[in-house]
Amino acid sequence: MSSPDRPSTARAPWSPLRKAAAALAAVACAAVVVVGVGDAASSGGGADARAQLTLIAPAAAGGGWDGAAREAQQALRSEGIVNNTTVVNIPGAGGTIGLSQFSGMTGESATMMIMGITMLGAININGSDVDLGDVTPIARLADDYDVVVVPADSPIQTLDDLMTAWRTDPQHFAFGGGSLGSVDQMIVSRMARENGMDPNAVNYIAYSGGGELATSLLSGTIKASVSGYEDFVDQIEAGNLRALAVSAPAPVDSIDLPTLVELGYDVTLTNWRGIVAPPGITDAQRDELEAIVTELVATPQWRDALERNRWTDTFAVGDDFAQSLDAETEFVNGI
Repeated sequence: MSSPDRPSTARAPWSPLRKAAAALAAVACAAVVVVGVGDAASSGGGADARAQLTLIAPAAAGGGWDGAAREAQQALRSEGIVNNTTVVNIPGAGGTIGLSQFSGMTGESATMMIMGITMLGAININGSDVDLGDVTPIARLADDYDVVVVPADSPIQTLDDLMTAWRTDPQHFAFGGGSLGSVDQMIVSRMARENGMDPNAVNYIAYSGGGELATSLLSGTIKASVSGYEDFVDQIEAGNLRALAVSAPAPVDSIDLPTLVELGYDVTLTNWRGIVAPPGITDAQRDELEAIVTELVATPQWRDALERNRWTDTFAVGDDFAQSLDAETEFVNGI
């Protein structure tokens, strides 16, 4: 109760105008809080990446880079290496659209991007103004392998059958694979050379993902395909596709296929995946991101991801990765 000698604290009912003004004030305060949190997470140093890390997958959801980003997200989250990890997809042009945007995020030490050999090819074939000299190498994560497949009802039974049919009528022998400049196209080009053919004469059709490739194979739109084993494994196991060879340099325990080399064709190419940071970060920020990734690849969740996806651990961090990146770039440009 209010005291008789103290002014009453009771207030008259609010008018609609006062209610609207209060609501606007509340929204403004909330906006200040959100902006403040965002600024705190994006400023400072590498330690901020432990609180809020963004992983960019420069491809559509469901692809190989997206899969690697989401596997990393789960491992970072489950082990508490990073408090909150977000995956952002920026698809297009073999990753070069994502790379172009990423290279402009100068000094953003709480953002990294998944990339790989396909991006090197896309930079070359698309004449990109931005290349990997415009970002900060962090680590190579793992290698993946492509397989050569045909429809199960195809008369092609072996890799030699494929090479003969392809060489006989290259114009009408449609090969399908990933984006232009992808590791898939590189493998097809090297197979063409091994088959005595001009790679420029290959009838190569680019697709955005393994699902579209499988559909085109089964419908007869393309006669053969080269893409990641995981893209096709369900259709192979279901008996809808016939796998002929794997692109690995040596037999892979988890993939029961001969290598192209074992079958007499000197083609070895791995679809490795790495991770990079924006330009303009400090040495301390780079060290922190390298530490985060080093902790990531040691987690049981990441080891499980390697096994489930049939990836080979080829982890290399810092300068070791940067030097291998230079060599890979030269190799891909040669192809």
